[in-house]
Amino acid sequence: MSANPDRSLSFPILAGLAGRCPRCGKGKLFRGFLQLRPRCDSCGLDYGFADPGDGPAVFAIFIGGFIVVAAALIVEFAYQPPYWLHAALWAPLILIVTLGPLRLLKGLLIALQYHHKAAEGRLHPGEET
Repeated sequence: MSANPDRSLSFPILAGLAGRCPRCGKGKLFRGFLQLRPRCDSCGLDYGFADPGDGPAVFAIFIGGFIVVAAALIVEFAYQPPYWLHAALWAPLILIVTLGPLRLLKGLLIALQYHHKAAEGRLHPGEET
């Protein structure tokens, strides 16, 4: 795993949130906004194991949806603005609160996959996928 196997869970979590390699914490994890690099530039860790799937998007949608729906209900009951104002307020906020944490969540899930050595399920021990 690494030169120091006694590292706690906090190291990969912080590295993932920072968009850094979950093994060394130095190399960059992302090439673009959400595209992964093939490997760490610093320690050479192959990021082929990383497959967060739709997990980051699901978390971002739930978190962002809760924030936007709660804010929209508060504004509706307090001020009763016209519908066009709701659209003008909430459309940009939806983009901000869902796209903003997406990279953080993807880095976090990849770091947790690395820490827990997550892999595809197998029916029989020792079976290759």
